[in-house]
Amino acid sequence: MNPLVRKLSNYVDLPEGDRTALDALVQKPKAVAAHTDLVHEGDPTDGVYLILTGWACRYKILSDGQRQIMAYFVPGDLCDQRIFILKRMDHCIGTITPATVAVIAAETMIDLTDRYPQIARALWWSTLVDEAITREWTVNLGQRDAFERVGHLVCEMFVRLRAVGLTEGLSFDFPVTQGEVADTTGLTPVHTNRMLQALRAEGLITLKGHRLTILDLDRLASLSLFNPSYLHLEHEGNGSRKWIDRPRDQSPG
Repeated sequence: MNPLVRKLSNYVDLPEGDRTALDALVQKPKAVAAHTDLVHEGDPTDGVYLILTGWACRYKILSDGQRQIMAYFVPGDLCDQRIFILKRMDHCIGTITPATVAVIAAETMIDLTDRYPQIARALWWSTLVDEAITREWTVNLGQRDAFERVGHLVCEMFVRLRAVGLTEGLSFDFPVTQGEVADTTGLTPVHTNRMLQALRAEGLITLKGHRLTILDLDRLASLSLFNPSYLHLEHEGNGSRKWIDRPRDQSPG
């Protein structure tokens, strides 16, 4: 399934015509190598990038070379879906892994929301969730300790990937490096490594290569001060089970 359809279906029930319109957006995908900028700060905002496969991120580089990652984009995510309203990018968007993207023209986005009110509503909802994630990441940097920051990030990415069908039980691909986690959580790579080791030592996760498995979801969420309500995935139009619930096919342990 088109990951954008899968994502937006978490927010509203999309009629068949709406799904067809969204499928038309992904007919000419573009392959992009890992660690490649899709747009740079200062570039004109000509369109919107939709992530179809792989991971990307929003980031800024300071004058002294330090980087802050401000968002992760996974399949189904639109990178700054309203950015074309502005004239210039005020940040960079780059891939973390090899990725497949679709580039959607500003005119297409405007026409889509004008003609399909359910899609417009779902995109508004998605934008509000993006803003909620930004608020939560701000709290992460300002109030949670190092262990909680890394654990919270793991919990969030699990729930977000599960919402687009990219988890198997409590396992999922977590392709970010320790340096990238450090740039996300405001820690050093060494401190990040220690926190990942602490999560393992507590029996909360395993991480083999880039495959992460949560061993005790309830305890990880509790110790990380994670409450998934800010992701607003309570809509049940895609099935009777809420997406924020624990998978019924696998219990912690």
